[in-house]
Amino acid sequence: MTPAIALVVEAPEWRKATAGLLPQLRRAARLAWARSSKKDNARNSFTILLADDARLKSLNLDFRGMNKPTNVLSFAAEGPYLGDIAVAFGVTSREAREAGKPFAAHATHLVVHGVLHLLGYDHERVTEARSMEQLEIAILAELGIANPYVARAA
Repeated sequence: MTPAIALVVEAPEWRKATAGLLPQLRRAARLAWARSSKKDNARNSFTILLADDARLKSLNLDFRGMNKPTNVLSFAAEGPYLGDIAVAFGVTSREAREAGKPFAAHATHLVVHGVLHLLGYDHERVTEARSMEQLEIAILAELGIANPYVARAA
């Protein structure tokens, strides 16, 4: 089964960022869903919102009480709809630049990370974080993207 993914491009910068980025993000989201041991075939639709920093700041304030933009937010839903993921262009761009990573690779990682959160993965405890990170690394490797945690671990 293939998940139904609505990809909503709210900030025009996303369309200009990298040729082929939008299909890559959709492919990454599908792969994250498919590789998860926590997926439920009855809950196979979700939305990815590609927004600007102002939108993520607003969502972060409204839902987490934090008055600042963040890179990615996930909002799990009930019933057959899995939920929503929102990614901020500016934060993603800045983080990629600071880490010396390609923008497309970092954006792809954030989408994978967001999908895994919708599926119930978390990184609050060390064991959960390791499990989630290992799955992210494996999914990204299938997409030809280097381990995003190498620089942090070094």
